[in-house]
Amino acid sequence: MPLPRDTDGTAGRSVMRRLAEAMIFEGLVDCTATPIGGSHRFTWRCNGVDISCEGFAGAFGRIRIEPATLQCRRSQDWVAATLDDLVASLDADPERRRQLAMELDRTLALATWNDGNLARRPRRHLPHAQLDSALDEGHPYHPCFKARTGFDLDDHAAYGPEAGNTFQLAWLAVAPERLHSALPAEEQAFWERELGAETFALLDSRRAACGDAAKNFGLMPLHPWQWKALQGSHLSVWLAEGSAFFLGFAGDRYAASQSVRTLFNSDRPGQANVKLPMNLINSSAMRIVEPHSVCSAPPISLWLKELVAGDPVLSGRFPIRILGEYAGTIAGRDGPLAGQIAAIWREDVSIYLSPGEAAVPLNALMIVESDGRPFVADWIGRYGLERWASQLIETVVLPVCHLLAAHGIATECHGQNLILIHRDGWPVGLAMRDFHDSVEYVPDFLREPEKVPDFVALNPAYHDAAPNEFYWMESVELLGELVMDALFVYNLAEITHLLHHCYGLDETAFWAGVGRRLATHGEEFGLTGRMVALGLFQPRIRTESLLRRKLARPGTECAHEIPNSLAVAANDASTGSADTRYLQAVMA
Repeated sequence: MPLPRDTDGTAGRSVMRRLAEAMIFEGLVDCTATPIGGSHRFTWRCNGVDISCEGFAGAFGRIRIEPATLQCRRSQDWVAATLDDLVASLDADPERRRQLAMELDRTLALATWNDGNLARRPRRHLPHAQLDSALDEGHPYHPCFKARTGFDLDDHAAYGPEAGNTFQLAWLAVAPERLHSALPAEEQAFWERELGAETFALLDSRRAACGDAAKNFGLMPLHPWQWKALQGSHLSVWLAEGSAFFLGFAGDRYAASQSVRTLFNSDRPGQANVKLPMNLINSSAMRIVEPHSVCSAPPISLWLKELVAGDPVLSGRFPIRILGEYAGTIAGRDGPLAGQIAAIWREDVSIYLSPGEAAVPLNALMIVESDGRPFVADWIGRYGLERWASQLIETVVLPVCHLLAAHGIATECHGQNLILIHRDGWPVGLAMRDFHDSVEYVPDFLREPEKVPDFVALNPAYHDAAPNEFYWMESVELLGELVMDALFVYNLAEITHLLHHCYGLDETAFWAGVGRRLATHGEEFGLTGRMVALGLFQPRIRTESLLRRKLARPGTECAHEIPNSLAVAANDASTGSADTRYLQAVMA
């Protein structure tokens, strides 16, 4: 099912739309914007290629174009542009441009497979895990939103979340000297609780059959695709020397979430979600697990849970439910397989739902359903656009920003990591997840620095680590940038775009109101100075350049400045339309 501007198009148009919008938004093309009616015509020329399209600048300067208007000039005629035309018009190193083209082609191939092979079904009333897996729209901004480099079409059908297939995990027995674990109970008790007594007994018997030494080996789950991908890797050395044994497939069947590597338990819904590394590239990153983070996950979750429980604002008025990552285990964390064989167990959101409550991933709120109406259409029809949108801000923005401003903790709160808790569509709470490698703080900005986990004691990698390398940052502004990026620029801006597209929401006025609401919150709780220090209200902010990162050399800073709708929308007194002011700010 599509995002708002893809309802009348193909998978190819959706990929091209994202690519063109990112090229303009990140300043990767020398673009001219000419007003036409209520929008603009964007044109640029590079490498002998002329491109034209029509659209406008929305919240936070995000470029929104109509896919059908993408054109390329051939001789003297303007004709429909192709994906190759757009890539050719990028001023970038030819090899990096070739790599980008390959990932775009992979994205197009998998999205086209989805269109041709998956039955479109209503998703509004699916339980959380099934809904999460069924969200096939991908990253709403990134043009390589379904590249999954390393997957072939058979892998995509078997292990991609969209197809809804289930599978058992592969299991290893690994020598104790290769393992590092952070478990909440003694090993056998932990495995019996997670796997059930029958599955643990089966794996235990298989382990015992490997010889007397293996009786002391630890259990390690692998994604079945990862087991296949590691054939011929250094794991073969472990298997040959007897420091690891393959125990086969066993236990509950799992289904992939929209993030692919995090799995939901299909046989026992409500059991832990399991995050397993996969040696594939999706969007911008290799989807292994950062080795240092595996055993740090439980202390980080405990820290956040205790912090929320001790703050009546976050436990009562604007409630956050922390989905704890309560266990982690990793094999070979410092060697050639670092981050490739590991597991993190996370609480399922269902255990935090009260009677009458339901959960939806926040990025479900930005999509159009198979009936041509927004996912949230019934909710808005029931409560009204203004009232419902205002409650959404109260439920999502205020707790995340209170955690940031009051406590000094920033999280990577994008649309997959936030889960809206609602009653018949009325927002009542927020669940947050995925903290093991996406929490940041500045020691001097923390409200309770004494409660931070002792990271140095957790892993030698933290010894003498520089700021910005792991969790502790060198400047407060970096905390603000993370939340502005993840929560506003690439998350809630998609929801307000849908509300603008489908209901005529005035995004400029809406974001002005959000800015005022945040300012009021700061005044109420004595956080105004801290919000200012975080840069929440400065006219221009820095945001991550996700496409530029694909084209730049490693180590290159990939960020660009954009207008801050929380400030620009509220305070810009210049004349002209909001669209024109945003474009001036984007292209400044």
